[in-house]
Amino acid sequence: MTEFVGKQKVFQSWVREKLFLGMNLKAYLKNLIKPFNIVAGIIVLVGLPFIVMRYAQGLGAVTHASQDQPWSLFLSWGLFTGVPLAATGYIMASAVYIFGQKQYHPMVRPAVLTGFIGYFFAVMFLLVDLGRPWRLPYPMISSFGTASVLFLVAWHVALYLSTQFVEFCPAVFEWLGANRFRRWAIAVTVGATIFGVILSTLHQSALGALFLLAPGKLHPLWYSEFIPLFFFVSSIFAGLSMIIAESTLTSRFLKHRYSPGYLARLPDLTLGLGKAASFVLFTYFGLKIVGLAHGHQWDLLSTTYGRWFLVELLGFVLLPSFLFAWGVRSRSVGLVRFTAFFTILGIAVNRLNVSLFALNWKLPHRVFFYWKEFIVVIAIITIEILVYRWIVNRLPVYREHPGYRESEFEESFQTSKAIL
Repeated sequence: MTEFVGKQKVFQSWVREKLFLGMNLKAYLKNLIKPFNIVAGIIVLVGLPFIVMRYAQGLGAVTHASQDQPWSLFLSWGLFTGVPLAATGYIMASAVYIFGQKQYHPMVRPAVLTGFIGYFFAVMFLLVDLGRPWRLPYPMISSFGTASVLFLVAWHVALYLSTQFVEFCPAVFEWLGANRFRRWAIAVTVGATIFGVILSTLHQSALGALFLLAPGKLHPLWYSEFIPLFFFVSSIFAGLSMIIAESTLTSRFLKHRYSPGYLARLPDLTLGLGKAASFVLFTYFGLKIVGLAHGHQWDLLSTTYGRWFLVELLGFVLLPSFLFAWGVRSRSVGLVRFTAFFTILGIAVNRLNVSLFALNWKLPHRVFFYWKEFIVVIAIITIEILVYRWIVNRLPVYREHPGYRESEFEESFQTSKAIL
């Protein structure tokens, strides 16, 4: 009996320390009563009934989806916009572990966590959008054939989601105190990173390749045989911008979770990321001009769609590339951070144009999305933010665990490279 009571106390202590931030349940619940949590809770409570309605009554209860306009915000935002913004993991991990940019090592865990959660919730959006969500694995078992783009995307997203979990495992094992498993996870980090880069290169471009199947439905200014390349290259500056935006918000609202050293180095790291984003944006702009010239669609620029295309190209690609460059040159961290948020908006504009506004553009009557869809999307995004915040408040994401030294990372890094 004494042994049982002792184990119960140990478990209660573990729960209080790991889950309740060292507080008892009453104090923890009281601590949750804050403006952010109250607003987030209201948003989720408003959105949950519509999510339940979608599964209880079908897609028609919350969307205007039809055979002519089958896609709406669930895929246009949740998948086609969410996936490039979740490119943070493969970009930062490859920069550190493959290209040896070790000064960005403190950004790897936040980037991998952002990518993992982004991909996970992209799958959640897909489950909400599918008329028969239990058939989600069907593309993976060759129901569409191994030559199908969906077969490629399904397997790559599933494998990459698993790979990002492996990359984030060292933080989980540090939190749990599982030293042996942590050493194993770090030892396979480089291999997992290389595997993840290969998968990301393919599935980011494969999402664009889906639209190669709809040359008559997608407006000619956005349709191009280079669209897989456009999707891949844009995912790079989308990921870089997302890393800057994420670090900007967390250093403001979760500053107490940062290690002092990382916080002091953050401005210089932000400028470095801005420089890379500027270069990739200029490259992307050049590729878009090549695609436009290759398609011989210059005459369409004078139409309504053409003017909107120019707003996207000049306002959300060329302008931020100059803003990033000017911010880095003048060492204006604030300008670089503002431009990162602006670039994220540009990515959303592009993906919404391709997958929603410029798709089925010849239809006489179009309803892009229903207001209930917007509520569901906002609710799921709020849940995504709450999950990220919950993990950051508990796991060593922005700070080193006091029981581990940075030299251990270097040793494991060299060991992994020797194995490979």
